[in-house]
Amino acid sequence: QVQLVESGGGLVQPGGSLRLACAASGFTFTNYAMSWYRQAPGKERELVAGITNTGSNPNYADSVKGRFTISRDNAKNTVYLQMASLKPEDTAVYFCKAQLIWRNTAYWGQGTQVTVSS
Repeated sequence: QVQLVESGGGLVQPGGSLRLACAASGFTFTNYAMSWYRQAPGKERELVAGITNTGSNPNYADSVKGRFTISRDNAKNTVYLQMASLKPEDTAVYFCKAQLIWRNTAYWGQGTQVTVSS
């Protein structure tokens, strides 16, 4: 069975840092592009960052560019989101997504809450 399990969320003060991880199992990790999305209350889910199956071409939403870094460790079947200089507007549930590169197949994790507040 396919599993995507996010971890690393929690409460952090503005200006702080947090690293999210998404551990994948049940599929061939290297056949999937990975991405992070987030959804705040009352808002649409938005793409935060994405990375190809090989780890090339990382891309970011303008709102997080320069502060967040996406990376993947294919040996560990894990994708990471390093978040720095966190702002209250970063508060959201963060989800990881696995997208098969050659077929319309995607998997989602359950999400992890990130709250940035003083």
